[in-house]
Amino acid sequence: MNDLLTVRPAGPSDAEDICGLLNAVDLIEIGRPETDLAEVNADLHHPDMDLARDSWLAFEGGRLVAYAMAWADSGPGRVDCHHYALPGHRAAAVRLLELVEVRAREFADGAPGASLRLQLNVEPTLDRDVLPGRGYRTVRRYQVMTRALDPAEAPPTPPAGLTLRPCDGDEAERRRAHALIEETFAEHFGHVDRPYEPWLDHIDGRGLDWSLVWIATLPELGDVGVMLTRDDRTSMGWVGHLGVAKAARGRGVGGFLLRHGFGAYAARGRSTMGLGVDTANETGALALYEAHGMEVHYAVDTWELTL
Repeated sequence: MNDLLTVRPAGPSDAEDICGLLNAVDLIEIGRPETDLAEVNADLHHPDMDLARDSWLAFEGGRLVAYAMAWADSGPGRVDCHHYALPGHRAAAVRLLELVEVRAREFADGAPGASLRLQLNVEPTLDRDVLPGRGYRTVRRYQVMTRALDPAEAPPTPPAGLTLRPCDGDEAERRRAHALIEETFAEHFGHVDRPYEPWLDHIDGRGLDWSLVWIATLPELGDVGVMLTRDDRTSMGWVGHLGVAKAARGRGVGGFLLRHGFGAYAARGRSTMGLGVDTANETGALALYEAHGMEVHYAVDTWELTL
């Protein structure tokens, strides 16, 4: 006889249990735990998150076996969600999907072309037939790529005339970094144009070390590149955004920013640098990262359900 399935909303006090569940999934899917408690807390404390309506925990026999969360800050008709479940707990996984889909339709409110998206490892703990059986289809693949750092990483030589500055000064510099990210990512699949304040909440930017965010400038073009990194992950330093303006692409700006990040994080004692990349990115980002020694750590698929 199966253990009784119970479902309730998540609360801030559940953060450690949720983190443990996510790390158990990590261990199965990628071979090691890589979820930090700070990431979970950032989700649970997001100012726009109504945990009572938009989050779910599933328990079997008192054990947390699945977790889901839904949000709709990506524009009209677009709903996103987290969904994690331990293998062998299909009923719990399906029940949380049902609840997410109901909430997603409430969020969408009949908007034309409305959709729900979630990302799952290409070798997921969720039974492979569940999502296709509910009408989901894969629309994109992303790779998490990593590179080992040498403590003696040499500082890179910048392209002629290029200068680099950190964004740890006044708020105007942070707003400039935001504007550059919006400009350079505008045509990327899934990008959401967010004003500055909602963007800060989305990236958990209020606690970000802004000395690890850099803007690249060329004399004839002005600010042409931006790289936002973060050093708050246990497993590795992380490049959240690396963007180069169209007018400056092909001039070595992206490669220089990447190598600068390698050197900066090696100097901070980090042994690994990581980032995520859309494998179909039309700017050639995947080739850039491969050319600089980054290799696939794991891959995830974006699944979409038309609402």
